[in-house]
Amino acid sequence: MGRNFSPATPKFPHMLHGGDYNPEQWMDSPEILEEDIRLFKEAHINCVSLGIFSWANLEPQKDVYRFEWMDKIIDKLYENGIYTVLATPSGARPQWLAQEYPEVLRVRPDGTRNLYGERHNHCYTSPVYRERVTKIDTALAKRYANHPGVILWHISNEFGGECHCELCQQAFRQWVQEKYGTLDALNHAWWSHFWSHTYTDWSQVHSPSPIGETSIHGLNLDWRRFVTHQTIDFMKTEIAAVKAVNPDIPVTTNMMTMYTYELNYFKFRDALDVISWDNYPEWHNPWGNEEVAKDCAMTHDMMRSIQKKPFLLMECTPSATNWQSVSKLKKPRMHELSVIQAIAHGADSGQYFQLRQSRGSCEKFHSAVISHTGTANTRTFREVTQTGVDLEKLSDRVYGSDSPAQVAIIFDTENKWALDCCRGPRNAGLDYFGNIRKNYSYFWKNGITTDIVDSESDFSGYKLVIAPMLYLFRAGIQDKLRRFVEQGGTLVTTCFTGVVNETDLCFLGEATGEKLSDVLGLWVEETDSLYDCESNHTTWNNKRYRLTELCEVCHPTTCEVLSVYEEDFYAGAPVLTKNRFGKGTAYHLCATADEEFFCDFYQKLASQLHLERAVETEVPKGVSLTWRESEREKLIFVQNFEGDTATLELDQPYTDLLTGKTYDKSLTVDGYSFAVITPAE
Repeated sequence: MGRNFSPATPKFPHMLHGGDYNPEQWMDSPEILEEDIRLFKEAHINCVSLGIFSWANLEPQKDVYRFEWMDKIIDKLYENGIYTVLATPSGARPQWLAQEYPEVLRVRPDGTRNLYGERHNHCYTSPVYRERVTKIDTALAKRYANHPGVILWHISNEFGGECHCELCQQAFRQWVQEKYGTLDALNHAWWSHFWSHTYTDWSQVHSPSPIGETSIHGLNLDWRRFVTHQTIDFMKTEIAAVKAVNPDIPVTTNMMTMYTYELNYFKFRDALDVISWDNYPEWHNPWGNEEVAKDCAMTHDMMRSIQKKPFLLMECTPSATNWQSVSKLKKPRMHELSVIQAIAHGADSGQYFQLRQSRGSCEKFHSAVISHTGTANTRTFREVTQTGVDLEKLSDRVYGSDSPAQVAIIFDTENKWALDCCRGPRNAGLDYFGNIRKNYSYFWKNGITTDIVDSESDFSGYKLVIAPMLYLFRAGIQDKLRRFVEQGGTLVTTCFTGVVNETDLCFLGEATGEKLSDVLGLWVEETDSLYDCESNHTTWNNKRYRLTELCEVCHPTTCEVLSVYEEDFYAGAPVLTKNRFGKGTAYHLCATADEEFFCDFYQKLASQLHLERAVETEVPKGVSLTWRESEREKLIFVQNFEGDTATLELDQPYTDLLTGKTYDKSLTVDGYSFAVITPAE
C-alpha cells in the first residue's frame, strides 16, 4: 500500500477548510466580525488566512505597530476552534512606505518607475524594502509564532512580476558574472558576436527591454532565471525572519497555475515546507468542462510533484470570480466537485478567496462564502457548508495519503521561456502547453496517476517518462534520460526535442549524444512548419492520423520505423519510431499529432507496461478517475465534470466513503458531482 506523509500543519493535522479573511475591512463594524465567526462555524470552516493585505493596519506609520485588533481576531477564532494561517504582508505595501522610499517601487522594462498603486509593485532587490519587510515579519513572529492557533506561515502572496531598476541591474550583472566568470564565456554562451553585440565590460549587461536588447536569447533566458532567483532570495529573507522566532511553524507561499510561467516554481521546492497554489478555472465555458478540468488536474499534479508529497489548495472561488472576461456562476454542485478534484490529486485542503465579500474596490463582485447579504441564506453558503461536512468525513481517510505515480511528464518552465523567443520554425502556435495536455489526457481520464516534473527532477521509480517538445536540454537531462532508458525505463519524446542547450545555442553535428541520438536511434535533418490549413498524415496500428504544425525529417540509425509520412516531399520518412537502448525503449514522434493519436498510443503502452489504474473499466465521457493511497487502502475519486448523469461499470464491489453504500457492478454519478470509493471488504 501507499504511505502517509507527515502533516502539512502539525498543530492541526486535518483537512483544512477555510480561506482568506480580511477583517481589517470591517473594523468599524464589530457586529459583522462577531457574526462572521458564527457563520464560519456553521459552514464548518476550521481555518482562516489572515493578514495578507494588512500592512497598513498593522503598521500605520513607520515603526508604529497596531496589533491589538489582530490579537482579538486570532484569539476569538481559536476560542471557536478556528485556526489561523498567518500571512506576511509584503504583497501590498502601505502608502507611507512608498512615499518615504520611492526606490521600493518597481521600474518597467522601458526604465519608467511605477507610481504607487496595485499590489506586487515592489522591488525584491531594494535593501530598504527588505529591511522594512524583515522588521514587520519579525514583529509579527514575536507576537504570534507561539500562539496555539497559528498553524502555518503564508509568505507574501502570489509572487510575480519583475523590476528593472538600477538596483536590479546591478544584482543581475553580479549574478551573470558569478555564473559565467569571464566575458569570453558570457559572449560564447549568449552568442553575442551576432550583430556585433559583443560585451566588453560587465557594466554593459542590462535586462531585456523593448527599447534595448531582446534578440540575444541567452540574455532573455538568464534574465528570467535571475527573476526567479531574486524572488526566491527575497522570499528567503521573509522565511528567515519568521523561522528565527519559531522554526516549527511550517511556511508556504501561494503559487498560481502552471500557465503563469513568469517564475520557475520548481526552484521553490527546497525553500518551502509545503507547496500551495490558487486555482481559478473558467468552468461552464463554450469549449467544455472536461478540457478545463484537465488543465486544473495538470497543475494539481505539478504542485504535488514539486515536493513529491501532498500540497494545499490555498485559494479557489466559492462561485464566480470578478476578473475573468466572462465571470460565470458555478452551477449547483460544481463548487464541491472542484475542491474534491484538488483533493483527488493530492491536496489536503479546500480554501477560498474570500470568506466575506468586499464592499468596495476591485474585488467587490468576487464571490465569497459570506456574500453581501451577510447571511447563511445563499446557495453558495450552503454548498460551502456541505463541502466542509464532507471534508470532515474524508479527513481521517484521505489526509496525508500518497499519490504514487508510475508515469512522469516533463514540463520545464525554462523550456517554455526558450520556446517563446526561439524565432522559428513556427512563430505562431508553438503550443507547448497544448502538447503537454495532449500527452496527459489519456492518463488523467483513465485514473493513471501522473507526475508533472521538470528537467531537474529524479526520474527513478517511474516506468514511463514523457518529454513533449523539450526543445531546451539543461540540468544534465541527457544523462538522466539515457540512464533511465538504459536501466529499463520507457521514454517518449516528440518533435522539436533536444534542439538547443541551456543558453539556447543549437547543438551541432548529426547523431550526437548531446541530442540523445543514441537513445532515440535517429537524427533530425530539418523541420517543416505547416500553416494551420495544412496537414500531413500517418497510419499506425491500422488507423490513420492527422499531423499538423511541425514535421521533422529524421534519419534512422538504429531505430525501428513504426509509421511514416504519407504526403509531401518527405513522404516515406519516419513519423513514429522505436529504439531499444540498454534494458529500455525510447519512442520518438517526429510530428505534431492530434490528441486522438496520443490516447490510442498510450492506451497500448499502458497495457504493455501494466500501468496501475484507479479502476479497470471504460470511463464515460466527462468523467475522470483519480486515486490516492494510504497505508491501509486505495481511495478512488470518480468525478463527473459534465451536467448529465454518468454510469461507471465497476471491476469489483466498492464502498462509498461518504454514504457507506456498497456498489457491486456499477456506480451512477450525477452531473457536476463525485463519489469517493474504496474496494469493499
